Parts: sequence; C-alpha cells; structure tokens
Amino acid sequence: MKFLSAGLLALTVPLANAAAFSLFDPSQVSLKTDEPKFPVEGDNPLNYCADPASYRLEIESVDLTPNPPQAGQKLIISAEGTLLDRVEKGAKVNLEVKWGLITLISQTVDLCDELKNVDMACPLEKGKMVLTKEVELPKQIPPGSYSVLADVYNKDLKQVTCLTATNIQFHL
Repeated sequence: MKFLSAGLLALTVPLANAAAFSLFDPSQVSLKTDEPKFPVEGDNPLNYCADPASYRLEIESVDLTPNPPQAGQKLIISAEGTLLDRVEKGAKVNLEVKWGLITLISQTVDLCDELKNVDMACPLEKGKMVLTKEVELPKQIPPGSYSVLADVYNKDLKQVTCLTATNIQFHL
C-alpha cells in the first residue's frame, strides 16, 4: 500500500533521523494522550487521531514485526487499505516525534518528495493498496519512550489520514 507506507515510515524512520527540523504547520493535530483512542486494526501501536470516517485512506490492517520495534533490528511493515482519492504532488505530512517530553522533530514535508525513500512516486492512484516494506532501525536509537504523529493532507488540504503511536519503548 504505497501511500500508507509513507505514513508508516513517517512513524518509524524519524526515530533514527531525529536531527532534521523545519517549519511546522501549527494547525496540525498535536500528540495528546488523554484523547479517546481509535485503534488501527492489526498488530501495531497505531491509533487514528480522530474517528477515521472522514479520512481519504481506509486502512484495513497494519502489522509490524517485531511489535514493538527494536533498535538495531529490521522492522517489517505489512499493510492493506483503500485510497479513496488520487494523491498528487503538493500533498503534505505534518510530522511530530517526541522522546518523552522532548520534541525531536516538528516539521511539514512534501509527501511526494518522501515517497522516493520507499521506491515510490506520485501520483498515487485511488484504489486498493497492499504494502510490505522492510526498514533497518539503527542501534543508536536512545532508550526511552517515543511518541509519533503523522497528519497527512492532499494538495487540496483534505485530510487523507492522521496516525499516532504513543509510548513506543526502546531499551538498551
């Protein structure tokens, strides 16, 4: 599932690349742990930011192996879903990564520019999508609790999806 892969990579890879900072969209949903939970189906730590009924990506399942992810190990992401609209150049991902209470990343990136990192390109056509992707997580991920937010919009500013993962633990 091409589109979902970018969202999921946005939830995992930044833990390894936490040094980049750029302009962050202040209208983005923020990480809140006291909100009602809308879990994403499958073996994963993901929740939707809100009721996903209005999102333009219907996720059927996401499985992470291992779950939880382990520093220094390969992470396998398997996902299925349906993209309800075509995604074209200009789509954005608001990304936030926290290590405990410390914000490591707070930035907005162009989704289509990031897709090259997972051997994909825009436009992403609407319809059923299936993904299996392997990501090497570095050993240098500092131990602690991480929280990640990926809030995705198409070029017309319609919310495609919004995913969070909180209390992801990495140990020595």
